[in-house]
Amino acid sequence: MSTAPPPPPTPPSAESRLKKWLAPLGALGVLLWKFKAVLVPVVKFFPVLLKTGGTMLLTIGVYTLALGWKFAVGFVLLILIHECGHLIVARRFGLRASAPVFIPFMGALILLRDAPRNAWMEAWVGIGGPLLGSLGGAACYGLFLATDQVLFAALAWMAFFLNLFNLAPIGFLDGGRIVTAISPWLWLVGLAVMVGMLFVAFNFIIVLILMLSIPRLLSLFRKRSAEEKRYFEVEPWQRLVMSGLYFGLAAALLLGMKLAYVNPDTLRPDDDAPQASSK
Repeated sequence: MSTAPPPPPTPPSAESRLKKWLAPLGALGVLLWKFKAVLVPVVKFFPVLLKTGGTMLLTIGVYTLALGWKFAVGFVLLILIHECGHLIVARRFGLRASAPVFIPFMGALILLRDAPRNAWMEAWVGIGGPLLGSLGGAACYGLFLATDQVLFAALAWMAFFLNLFNLAPIGFLDGGRIVTAISPWLWLVGLAVMVGMLFVAFNFIIVLILMLSIPRLLSLFRKRSAEEKRYFEVEPWQRLVMSGLYFGLAAALLLGMKLAYVNPDTLRPDDDAPQASSK
């Protein structure tokens, strides 16, 4: 007895194929919706990670070629700590600021999206970076004392030096912002310091600082508007507090540089680790 062959399988309809594809997509959509509270901040923060993290990696790579990766990583992290000092103070005053952007051989910068409302506020935003950056240098020096690793002393010295350099009272440097609450005429002192440094050793960065400082320097010799006068109004106690912080920090940084000095010849990129003592 023979049997008839089974009928061929019926091909799935377009509707069933659509449901097959939509089912996992729907489940994925429900999962994303469930975790949107976590995903939305991550997505929004991605450009910041790309901008800050990407320029950090680039800067680390450039410095690694000259000083080895250990020093490069520590150096860039110290710059980040400095910039975070500006960010913290700016946020405390309710000012919006961009994430740090790193530029090899020029450090890093943040951009204030909101202008400070007066010189007192500008001075605090300016000194926030050197204050936190100096603490970063002090932490490195403490690690040197605890471990006797010269790398940490070298990082400490570099942190002290860079924060001291940024205290120069001119232009867009931190010191130029700080002295707005002490006396803007100190910008002329900064001008003399920068010109003197040019005579010692020509440096393109110093030339750039001088060029960008011209508008503020010229503003000292023209009549201020009523709004500008209000901007520079500072209470005597505010001027005293900022003077103490500014000159006290400069003196502490000079002392730190003396304590943490390391012979540059001990930083050898071939073995990536300083060998000689800083004593």
